[in-house]
Amino acid sequence: MKSPVALCLCLVALCLAIVTTPASASKPERKSEKSAAKKGEPAPTEEEAAIAEFEAQLDFRRGRVELPGDVASLDVPENFRYLSPEQADRILVEAWGNPPGTKTLGMLFPSDVSPLAADGWGVVITYRDEGHVDDSDAAGIDYDELLKQMKEDAETDNKERAKEGYEPASLVGWATMPHYDAASHKLYWARELSFPSADEHTLNYDIRVLGREGVLSFNAVAGMSQLAEIEGRMKEVMSFADFRAGQRYADYKPSTDRTAAYGIGALVAGKVAAKAGLFKLLFAALVAGKKFVLLVLAGVAGVVAKLFRRNKT
Repeated sequence: MKSPVALCLCLVALCLAIVTTPASASKPERKSEKSAAKKGEPAPTEEEAAIAEFEAQLDFRRGRVELPGDVASLDVPENFRYLSPEQADRILVEAWGNPPGTKTLGMLFPSDVSPLAADGWGVVITYRDEGHVDDSDAAGIDYDELLKQMKEDAETDNKERAKEGYEPASLVGWATMPHYDAASHKLYWARELSFPSADEHTLNYDIRVLGREGVLSFNAVAGMSQLAEIEGRMKEVMSFADFRAGQRYADYKPSTDRTAAYGIGALVAGKVAAKAGLFKLLFAALVAGKKFVLLVLAGVAGVVAKLFRRNKT
């Protein structure tokens, strides 16, 4: 018997076919099926067809990308691809089930895996222009004590998630202990999260790049089993992402530039996040068992909900 996810995606594919095919026309052979038949390869499954239909609507980019705000840029290589903030929002909200309203500078994805696949992952890019962050507190932070505070904040934020109709997000602990590279002014850490609907825990791997008057954030969202892979791939991201000349940490002018009201510890703890603390910063990834894939695209949430109720009885 097919899993709920597979049944959901089958229904998506069926709905797309109904919407795009005139009633009087005979059912056309899909291009992918025709191509596969010529090559002797198996035709795509309904799940693969639904994912391909969604991805076809996304405008991935490579090469030189100037990020919104004109403070940083990317030189995206062939093994990565970039989506604009508007397109990235479709992945975060429609496909990955995150709350809407997170303002990003776009997202990066590996080229060799779909962001909608069970092992798909991506990097959420954001920027906070709240001043130059003094890093003098980095060496003296007790990260074990900080984790306790973060867990308490996460529980408080779950009340906000519940009000918005989203499932709770539990902060399990550090996936990678925070560490600060004073030479490059980059802060690294990773959190292990759990969501009731997901069989596998979620990884949020964070890198903060301190700049002249703000902080550039790269948050890789994946499954916990991908930690080793993500650590390696994020090194690649750091090799082609940086502040523009004049906006780097060393360009800070104390006499004229703004200074942030917080330090390194507050960055890790999420105290500089929006009003709901960690509410907008705990990103859920698409992992095996997620039930609401592509519902917004298909517009069949009610039908699929009935389908799941039948499968649970």
